[in-house]
Amino acid sequence: MNLKLTILIAKQFWTYTLKSKPVYVMLFVICILLAYAMYSGWQSYVIQNEIRTHYQHQARESWENNPDKHPHRMAHFGSFAFRLKHPLSIFDFGMESFTGNAVFLEAHKQNTVNFSEASFSTGLLRFGEISMAMLLQTLIPLIIFFIGFASIAAERESGTLKIMLTQGASWKDILFGKSLGMLGLSLLLFIPVFVILFLWLWLSNSIVFTNDEWWRYMGIVGAYFFFFQVICTISILVSASSKTSKDALIKLLAMWLVFVVLLPKTTQAFGNYLYPSPSKVEFDSKMEKELVLKGDSHNPDDSHYKALKDSVLQAHNVSSVKDLPFNYGGFVMREGEKNSSEIYNRHLNELLQTYRQQNSVSRYTAFINPYIAVKNISMALSGTDFQSYVSFQEQAEAYRYKLAQKMNELQMEFVSNDATSSAGKSNSISKKHWVEFPDFEYQFFSVSTAVQSEISSIIALAIWTLASSGFIIIFSKKVKTI
Repeated sequence: MNLKLTILIAKQFWTYTLKSKPVYVMLFVICILLAYAMYSGWQSYVIQNEIRTHYQHQARESWENNPDKHPHRMAHFGSFAFRLKHPLSIFDFGMESFTGNAVFLEAHKQNTVNFSEASFSTGLLRFGEISMAMLLQTLIPLIIFFIGFASIAAERESGTLKIMLTQGASWKDILFGKSLGMLGLSLLLFIPVFVILFLWLWLSNSIVFTNDEWWRYMGIVGAYFFFFQVICTISILVSASSKTSKDALIKLLAMWLVFVVLLPKTTQAFGNYLYPSPSKVEFDSKMEKELVLKGDSHNPDDSHYKALKDSVLQAHNVSSVKDLPFNYGGFVMREGEKNSSEIYNRHLNELLQTYRQQNSVSRYTAFINPYIAVKNISMALSGTDFQSYVSFQEQAEAYRYKLAQKMNELQMEFVSNDATSSAGKSNSISKKHWVEFPDFEYQFFSVSTAVQSEISSIIALAIWTLASSGFIIIFSKKVKTI
């Protein structure tokens, strides 16, 4: 391949395309949309995080301001856990608007995560939100196809292609040169977006960017660069393989429709069909049945806890719970919490596994659809994917369990066995214990975990990148001039 000639063809393609006035109109419209997406993403991040931080603090104040009382009452008083938005959610909203962001935490019960933005919005939200990621994933490829469809087919129709070949240019020079020129045009939109995003994140007082976040940012930049390289190559190859510009345009529009609309929706529905998930009622009733079989910690006549009581009395060589060195009620509550949490976590893991299997159907189509590959990588690195939601759910449940068990242990340590109920001042403990228990703090998982969760999409995009260059080499040996 003649590198000098390849660069010359790329420059010629670049110059010729930028002479067209409609291109500037398209670029202007895209810039307006990107600016709007950046502003709305920023506004959503700031407002939502302010709201969630405010209510997290309010829930904490409410918890700490409780007077002296029985610890089991505090376990039922509970607290709230709020999920903060990741700084890079400014770029990619992902599933953020459809997953909940707050959950009420109390003893004996695992509540669902609620208050998603979609639950407060009209049905219009389901048509999609305008984020920078959405524009780069769907609209920019469409514009690349509109610019690239005539890149070679039009020259074949006008006869200039034959002239280029007779003047010494090889098919490899032409295909690589056109692809390079096309990639250069796409970078006109790609580079400003990420430069402005970089400056915005760097200069913002509201965001503390750690090394982890910068690695995520670099990963997103790399993923979109290779995605556009693949899309540019596809548009050039389709144009080269089509007899007319019209044929090339129809083929590319069909590919865009399949990549962006039909294949993602179809695989999502197919995943739900292959791995059906239970309804909430089915999930709750199945878990409730198992809890009943295991035993009711609030029922003194329950056979499981009656046997437990006998074994505890025997182990401490006493005949009555009043003679035990700890509060027996707290001990029973601790065992009940342990049993119910084990059952809940097992059923929840089975449900999450079903969701993962549903998502895997769509995820593996990344090997035949580069749009899915970059979409999954983008969401994972922006902290707005399904795994981020699951991480919050796991952290909230771990905190709930820790809170409930701490209250049970306080009851075992400080409440007398003579107490017949949780009422009364004599059965209360100091409120200093509420303050000592730490508040909930949501932690984003690391970039390495994000990469690990989307390793198949990363491999798929790498294969697409290498294969697109390989296709040019193979295609240059078979393509016909006429």
